[in-house]
Amino acid sequence: MIPLRDTIPSRRTPVVNLAIIAANVLVFFYELSLGRRFDSFLYTYGLVPRDFALTSLVTSTFLHGGWLHLLGNMLYLYIFGDNVEDRLGHVRYLVFYLLCGMAAGAAQAWTSPHSGLPMVGASGAIAGVSGAYFLFFPTSRVVTLVPIFFFLQVVELPAVYFLLIWFIWQVLSGVATLGDRSGMGGVAFWAHVGGFVTGMILGPALRERTTAPTGWT
Repeated sequence: MIPLRDTIPSRRTPVVNLAIIAANVLVFFYELSLGRRFDSFLYTYGLVPRDFALTSLVTSTFLHGGWLHLLGNMLYLYIFGDNVEDRLGHVRYLVFYLLCGMAAGAAQAWTSPHSGLPMVGASGAIAGVSGAYFLFFPTSRVVTLVPIFFFLQVVELPAVYFLLIWFIWQVLSGVATLGDRSGMGGVAFWAHVGGFVTGMILGPALRERTTAPTGWT
């Protein structure tokens, strides 16, 4: 399933969310300019659980391994981030995003402490954004591209179902990786789980205490 947009409009310009997207894109273009130094850059600034460093909890969230990795993450952030920024306010949203990314990285490092491969990507922080969105906008719907056999169908799915299905898949996939000490690369499922749960906890704690417009929850 590929989300295309949600049905909740932003009340104000999501300047922080757009800035985060821009930062991720700019860093990725810098990565492309490195040529043969690309791999060493990822090992230096990515999160390597075996050589854990606190700074890498932040730097790793702005790195991506390829175009699909970047575009997929930025699509989710663009769809869900603006509304969460609405609820938290600009400064709190930035703090929230960074904390979710750090918690996500820590969760992945904790479940695979012997891995010597760098974990990169904004998906853990974006999972935190999704966790807050899950609580803040239960009546929202997500316009989604769904493959049905050989055809693509655009449907509107309740956001709570879309995100709940995604979260359950991350948990099940993460459980399947437990005990794997091979150090092989792949999707950081526990970063997604940790980020989502952190977003559900921090979102309500950091939200602005204002009256929501009619139709908002």
